[in-house]
Amino acid sequence: MNQKLAGPAALNEERLLNLLKLLSVAVLIGCSVVSGQETDTLPSLKDGESPRNFAEMWAGFDPRAEPLEIEVLKEWQEEGVALRIVRFRIGVFKGQTARLAAVFGYPRDAVEKKTKLPGLVQIHGGGQYADYKACLANAKRGYATVSLAWAGRISAPDFRVSPAEVKLFWDGRTDDPQYRLTTDWGAVDGYHAPGRNAGNQFPSAKAAAWTLDQVESPRNSGWFLCALAARRALTFLEQQTIVDPDRLGVYGHSMGGKLTVMTATDSRVKAAAPSCGGISDRDSDSEVFRSTVGDDVSLKQISCPIVFLSPANDFHGRIGDLPAAIREIASTDWRVTCSPHHNHQDTAEYEVATMLWFDQHLKKTFTLPQTPESRLQLKTDDGVPRFEVWPDRSKPVLSVDIFYTQQGKANERPEDREITMHRFWHHAPAVNANGAWAAKLPIQDVDKPLWVYANVVYQLDNPVSGVGYYYGDYTARTFNLSSLLKTVAPDELVAAGVRESLESSLLIEDFQGEWEKEWFTYKPAEWPRATHKLFDPTWKAPPNAGLALDVLAAQPNILVVLIDEHAAEVPVKGGDAWQQILLRPQDFRDYADEALPNWSHISRLKLGDADRLRPARGQSGPPRLVGKHWQGPAPRFRNLRWHVSPQLSEEDDQR
Repeated sequence: MNQKLAGPAALNEERLLNLLKLLSVAVLIGCSVVSGQETDTLPSLKDGESPRNFAEMWAGFDPRAEPLEIEVLKEWQEEGVALRIVRFRIGVFKGQTARLAAVFGYPRDAVEKKTKLPGLVQIHGGGQYADYKACLANAKRGYATVSLAWAGRISAPDFRVSPAEVKLFWDGRTDDPQYRLTTDWGAVDGYHAPGRNAGNQFPSAKAAAWTLDQVESPRNSGWFLCALAARRALTFLEQQTIVDPDRLGVYGHSMGGKLTVMTATDSRVKAAAPSCGGISDRDSDSEVFRSTVGDDVSLKQISCPIVFLSPANDFHGRIGDLPAAIREIASTDWRVTCSPHHNHQDTAEYEVATMLWFDQHLKKTFTLPQTPESRLQLKTDDGVPRFEVWPDRSKPVLSVDIFYTQQGKANERPEDREITMHRFWHHAPAVNANGAWAAKLPIQDVDKPLWVYANVVYQLDNPVSGVGYYYGDYTARTFNLSSLLKTVAPDELVAAGVRESLESSLLIEDFQGEWEKEWFTYKPAEWPRATHKLFDPTWKAPPNAGLALDVLAAQPNILVVLIDEHAAEVPVKGGDAWQQILLRPQDFRDYADEALPNWSHISRLKLGDADRLRPARGQSGPPRLVGKHWQGPAPRFRNLRWHVSPQLSEEDDQR
């Protein structure tokens, strides 16, 4: 029996039905065996052969065909929002019913007002949870949201399902006070980190005892199973009396970003917002996987408006794949927002793109400017490339910033993770001339590719609050739109007569002007900053160099200089005089108190107050705190540089 969750008239009957269901589920220890009258959700393979394309993979599946059999496991109210933990039927696989747990929330007054709300499916990433905070924040903005616990994990008041509780559920430990009903994949295994079966590799399409098909098949992959569950969540939303079935959206982060792309192929989705995923999974060694579950396969089926949240240093959704993703989608209504330097996290002016996109396409209360137009000129009078940007000026433009790198690689793969995560993006100051912003891009090596894009920051009329990638609260007062990345191969640079005009430098940072454009943080309200400058050959350390820095602090403190996983704790005297600091590799120690061997292969430098060193792979133990909370005003810095002197060379020789 399908239940309409929203509506007080049916509430008592609903609770009685749910109680009966919970009792029956407890008897079955979380695993429902289907009666002989019901057939499996998916048809058997034709002639025992694996699906070979998108259409064959989804053949025979109707996300609306089966009853939902909704269970309400918990319900409460918070800040004018009605919240519930629910389970509903995913489907029948190998004779057993699979059920998806989720958090569902909507504004309470929508029932009395008989309002039809837009509905959102939120899909968590690997290691994450279905979280009530997303439903709560979205409800305050007029959305009904279902947050999916595809891995079984749930975060809600008095209903915490961590991996330990998921294990209790698997083992049927109903006598344990921490036992909670959660997602039950039945005869298949769509769980992740850990899977229910020790040998389960979530993305794999290979056959195993717990898979649907006994040949390599996309229907064996956790990607397919979870995308199928997400499409059932669309059915859940469209059957709620308070939800407008013609205004449904989907979004998710990381693994949830890929699942967003797979779910957005459903014609019921009217807007999608994947972050850090859904563009780069196209490198599998398996032809079956590539032709069915690869990101490009689903991207080609997407016709709804879509915005890609794609940090420029993300390891999972690699920015180098973004132009291909835009070419592949069938939709002509798209945007991208790409924070420079960030990896798998973002800050408010980028994260807010998700809610603005849904406001535009599901609520019609906002209109995003168009994607900035751009042009890269390689043939110039001085041999220095020039990048021009024409932003949409329908809203006030606060800034235009141009970022470029020579550390991109054509056809990057997962094994290129170090380059992907740590490449340095030079900031090229742009000059506005009659609505066109332009900047020169001096490069160091014509034998390396050139990648470039622009960010345009706009003012919001009113602040927008939401819950971001990892369910952290944010409030945005501005928002960013990016131009699409342009890439140029080395032979094109040479053919255009581009010359090498960027020289190596001992001065790493002067901390003047817009220096922070080449540094980054995920906590902009705090002063610590990091940079990937030392990963760029422009600032390669010379032999026998020391790392020098001048600091001015009002009070005595400990400055932490972090290079990758090694930290140097530097006492700062405080007062009104600049203090000179000189550090050698031996001054930087890791979690095991091992010294940094040399300046080679440095990827990230951070200046901060307190940080945590963590054990390396193969080590164990709690994180170790270095430094402490900063006292007084934020410090000032100048002249971060490589310092070379005979004295340093002699001291190193003595060691």
